[in-house]
Amino acid sequence: MFSSRGAWNPDGKHCYVTGGTSGLGLALALLLASKGAHVSVVARAQSALDSALAQLEAARVYPHQRLKAYSYDLRMFSESEKALQAVCAEFGGQAPDAVFTCAGAARPKYFVMLSEEDMRKGMDDAYWIQAWTILAAVKLMVRQRRPGLVTIVSSMVGYMSFLGWGPYAPGKHALHGLADTLQSELMLYDPPITAHLFVPATMLTPGFDKENVDKPQITRDIDDPASAITPANAACALLAGVQRGDAHITCDIVGDMFRVSSRGLAPRRGWVRDALLDWLAFWVAPIWRYFALDRRVRAKKTREEHRAFLEESGFFDSAVDRRN
Repeated sequence: MFSSRGAWNPDGKHCYVTGGTSGLGLALALLLASKGAHVSVVARAQSALDSALAQLEAARVYPHQRLKAYSYDLRMFSESEKALQAVCAEFGGQAPDAVFTCAGAARPKYFVMLSEEDMRKGMDDAYWIQAWTILAAVKLMVRQRRPGLVTIVSSMVGYMSFLGWGPYAPGKHALHGLADTLQSELMLYDPPITAHLFVPATMLTPGFDKENVDKPQITRDIDDPASAITPANAACALLAGVQRGDAHITCDIVGDMFRVSSRGLAPRRGWVRDALLDWLAFWVAPIWRYFALDRRVRAKKTREEHRAFLEESGFFDSAVDRRN
């Protein structure tokens, strides 16, 4: 935890941000650059990387800051290793001071409409695209005996889930498990490496617009964009949590209630505060579930609309799996 060593300061640090061309990743990269960090971003599309780099240049505060962008597909370990090597080459091969894995994508669908490819791609885009980078980065930090931090980005559906999130929520729950494992295991090493889990609320990002293409209507209704936050606000919450030394970082009181009621063995942010939030969640969560979720799902109209959707999509045809 950084709280006993003073707040972590990105000024002069090398920060590696995956998914740094849009949404949270870009907002975080810009925030770090504006605070004097050297920033390396990785994504796939070169045009998006060029745009992100231009925005980073506009955010720089020192002429000596190194701001770089690289194109790699992080869904494979070999590419994640190559990306890390390229990012570190600019710094004499030294591991980054901080790694923030913001890459990922969601394609929510009804579970019965998923194909094998959908399930595998869901894990690639929700879990492996971050886990491979974390694995490569932690190996390098330990080999070089360098201090550092890694911040994994999960989602509220990494604490809880509901209909429509079948291809995505399992990977986010897996990231929760990975972060908790690292928070314990990285205590083995000196100098210290710390692990953080960021669990944001719904964000108004280009990815959010894309996921709405296939998202079931009832999932859209529950996942209300009116309560969504901007990537810039989410990036500020993430950085503030890292600077406090939080193991799990959330954006609001709702996220905090799910954090304390789902934390497992993760360190608390304060015994009294978390106990009160846990007590509040004990009463609020089942009430929210009934009114916001179960009552809607069980409604006759919802079930009839769902059955009509399945019929129109050809689900009851024996050949449906071949068409997916």
